[in-house]
Amino acid sequence: METTRSMVSFDWAMKRLLRNKANFEVLEGFLSELLRRKIIIKSLNESEGNKSDKENKSNRVDILVEADDRELVIIELQFYGQDDYFQRMLYGVSKSISEHLQQGKPYSDIRKVYSVNIVYFDLGQGDDYIYHGTTVFIGLHTNSQLQLNAKQQQLYSATSIGDLHPEYYIIKVNNFNDVAKDPLDEWIYYLKNNKIKDDFTAQGIDRARSILAYEKLSDVEKFEHDRLVEEYRNRESEILTAFTDGEFKGRTEGKMEGKMEIALKMLKKGISIEEICELTGLSKQQIVELSESRFS
Repeated sequence: METTRSMVSFDWAMKRLLRNKANFEVLEGFLSELLRRKIIIKSLNESEGNKSDKENKSNRVDILVEADDRELVIIELQFYGQDDYFQRMLYGVSKSISEHLQQGKPYSDIRKVYSVNIVYFDLGQGDDYIYHGTTVFIGLHTNSQLQLNAKQQQLYSATSIGDLHPEYYIIKVNNFNDVAKDPLDEWIYYLKNNKIKDDFTAQGIDRARSILAYEKLSDVEKFEHDRLVEEYRNRESEILTAFTDGEFKGRTEGKMEGKMEIALKMLKKGISIEEICELTGLSKQQIVELSESRFS
């Protein structure tokens, strides 16, 4: 009989358990399945851009993996919608590239960066649950793809331009249909359901099954984990309540007034301006002015 074990949420695991070098095998397994090759983690650090953002209620988990081949992997989770998330992905990659190129060093020292984005909202328009983006140069007249020459291939130990440029992965967790057809799907199943089936065999999944089981947490860890989960539920409830109240007011007082009421309620709940823009359709300037008016 097939059984499924309850696990801690992946974001909490990355905050509390997976930063321990003894547990690198879990992230190594996940990344190996995603990138389709063996990944060995040399170090795991918090992104510079996230150090001052520990209390961000949008709950982004932003860590930087340094692989043993000098490649960098940014792993980020996002639970709530953000219109400019694609630009945020670009900013994170650009910042990592610039921070890891020493002054005076040649451009050939720029390190390969992978941006892995695990999102729990509907980012963009598409019905798949895993998207992969690379850099490709196509001729406007011949439709041929620009390639590295022999000298460049030797210099960079690469075969294509895309091997040098950043690559992006977007995992739209909520689009997954819960049918695990391959090892990577087994990881997506866990990301969506906080559960791992006993017959899963993906790389790193055995270690995850061993150390991420909820029942193995201490009482203190269970309390911290449950509190985080409850914060998510409360936040979703706050957003839903603000929408419900605002939509009712909008029907009775006008569409714009309803949106402003929604935004005001969200501001009072501490919801970020970016999230409010995404959820209401109001501009950032309108929300900033509304926020300032609260204290005038």
